[in-house]
Amino acid sequence: MELPAGLRSWLLEEKDPSVRFRVLTEVLDRAPEDPEVVAAAAERGHAGWGEAILTRQLPAGQWDSPGTSSRDLYTPKYIATNWRLLVLSDLGFTRAHPAVARAAELLMAAEAGPSGALGGSESEVCFTGNAVRMLTKLGYGSDARVAAALAWLLESQKTDGGWHCFPSPTGTLDCWEALAAFAAIPRAEWTDRLRRAVEAGANFYLDRGLLHEGEPYAPWLRLHYPVHYYYDLLVGLDALTALGYAKELRLGPALDWLESRRSPDGSWNIDASHPDLPTEDPYQLRPPYYPFVLETPGRPSRWITLNALAVLRRAGRL
Repeated sequence: MELPAGLRSWLLEEKDPSVRFRVLTEVLDRAPEDPEVVAAAAERGHAGWGEAILTRQLPAGQWDSPGTSSRDLYTPKYIATNWRLLVLSDLGFTRAHPAVARAAELLMAAEAGPSGALGGSESEVCFTGNAVRMLTKLGYGSDARVAAALAWLLESQKTDGGWHCFPSPTGTLDCWEALAAFAAIPRAEWTDRLRRAVEAGANFYLDRGLLHEGEPYAPWLRLHYPVHYYYDLLVGLDALTALGYAKELRLGPALDWLESRRSPDGSWNIDASHPDLPTEDPYQLRPPYYPFVLETPGRPSRWITLNALAVLRRAGRL
C-alpha cells in the first residue's frame, strides 16, 4: 500500500530499525527477503530502543536489580527484567540474540515448576499471559515451560469466555493477556482446544464492543506504550485483528473510534505512559515504580501509528 510521503518518511526514519522493520513488513507489504527489510532486521540490536535497552543489561543477564530471583526479575516496576523483555519481544528480538536468550532463560528458570508462575501455583493471567506471548515471540514456543503456562491459561478461562487477573467468577475486558498470547502462536500450531478458547475469548470481547463493561472507564480510551498489563482500545483491536477477526462487523465502532483519533498528517498521538490511573480508581500501585517511557505523551508516536495502521490494514480500511 502507499502512504503519504511525509508520513512514510517519518515512519521509516533511520533512528529505530524495529519500527522501520514493522512498517515495511506489516504496513507496506515488503517481503522478508527485501533488502530494506533484511537491513532493518540486522540493525535492531545496534540502534534505537533495542540498543538502548540492551546497553543497560547487567552481566548476569538481568536489568535493574542485583539478584535473579522471581521477585528481582519482576521489580522494580516497570524497568526490571520482565518488563524489558516484554518490550524487546515487541521490538522483534528473539533468542538468536545472546543477551536476550540469557535474560529469557533467567526468567524461565525463576518462574517454572510447581510453585512458579509458568503454569504453577503462583500463576495469574496478567503475568502468565504476558510471559507466554513474550516467550513465544522470542522463540521459546516449543519449550515445555511455555507449554505448561499455555495449558494453565486454557484451564483458567471463565465460562463466559473471558479471563480475570483477580478472583472472580466472570471475565473482564481488562484481562486481555491470554488472547494476546494466543495471537502470538502460529495458526498452524493451534490445537482444537486452543481454537475453541480463541473463539470464546474473541466473542467475549466482540459482544462488549471491546469497551463496554459497566460504567465507562476512561483509561481504556487512551493510547499508550509499553502496554505491559494495561488495556486500551487499540490493545483489544490489535489482539482481535491478529486472531483473524479483522472483518467482524462487531469491530466496526471500535475501528471508527480508532480512525477518529488520527491526526490530519496521518499519525496518532501517544496519550499516556502508565501508571496513569484516575485518582479515584481503587487499583493504585504502591511506589516505588518507574514509568518506562519510549516516546513523549501528547506527541505523535511512531509506535502507536504503526500499530494503528497495521490494525486498519488487517480490517481492510487502508
